[in-house]
Amino acid sequence: MRGRAVAILVFAMAVASPVQAGEIDAPPAQGPTARERVAEIHRRIQQAVVYPDLARRNGITGVSRVRFEVGHEGRARNIELADSSGHGLLDRAARAAVVEALDLPWVYGRLEVPVRFSLERES
Repeated sequence: MRGRAVAILVFAMAVASPVQAGEIDAPPAQGPTARERVAEIHRRIQQAVVYPDLARRNGITGVSRVRFEVGHEGRARNIELADSSGHGLLDRAARAAVVEALDLPWVYGRLEVPVRFSLERES
């Protein structure tokens, strides 16, 4: 009797969770590559940049490099300036852009992203 009960339980489990042909060996769905995610992070940070008025009026331009990690919730954390633009106004604005950028794709490890401040219109 016990053998029959086990057979019925196994049969019930097989019926309760049917598997389609090819599901077991099917490759996982492809998502964006790490390179694509980093490019998207850079785009979202650059989009969040607020050019300081004083820097704009005085024609100050430059590139600040900011280092950080992306948490699973899509926010930058452990943010630090990796390389200064040479202008504190721009460096603070770069850091603020990283803080304000939302829904960042998750990537493993620390990133270092350039934040560009240019008065020329980019096409």
